[in-house]
Amino acid sequence: MENKTRCGWCLSSDLYKEYHDQEWGTPVYDDATLFEFLILETFQAGLSWITILNKRENFRKAFDNFDYKKIAQYSEDKIEELLLDAGIIRNKLKVRSAVSNAEAFIKIQEEFGSFSDYIWKFTDGKPIVNNPKTLKDVPATTPLSDEISKDLKKRGFKFVGSTVIYAHMQATGMVDDHVEDCWKTTTLLNS
Repeated sequence: MENKTRCGWCLSSDLYKEYHDQEWGTPVYDDATLFEFLILETFQAGLSWITILNKRENFRKAFDNFDYKKIAQYSEDKIEELLLDAGIIRNKLKVRSAVSNAEAFIKIQEEFGSFSDYIWKFTDGKPIVNNPKTLKDVPATTPLSDEISKDLKKRGFKFVGSTVIYAHMQATGMVDDHVEDCWKTTTLLNS
């Protein structure tokens, strides 16, 4: 990878750098992608993000390419099969939450027209640009992530604490937390 100044959290591997450069902080309005990130973030709870990135392709295969309509219909046999899959995080509560979260995701689509319309209403459809100077200035949670987390829990979602939701907001570009000297901040400022 070329020699660019990046946010310090992504410097340990090329996979991290690629994720940072191509995905993290880029606004996502597509329900399928929003669901993928939501599931990946819920599995990440208590683990490092690089662990999830390293297993992302395995998750895609195991969870039918994150097709929430299929996941909402998973049988006990399918859940047991997932719990035996060494390519993913085999946490029984997280696997089961993927199924219940898919069901809740579909209910939100029915109520709001799309999950994107629901989630982006919290920011009036636009990213919140925080312009942190350093990584120390990037919060783990905010009052907004607290609010979204509370609303999702009320709607039946699991593993959606405020930290998970803030990470989801960063991943899907609802918030832009690229640090001041990151090439992505510089590119955005100049466009």
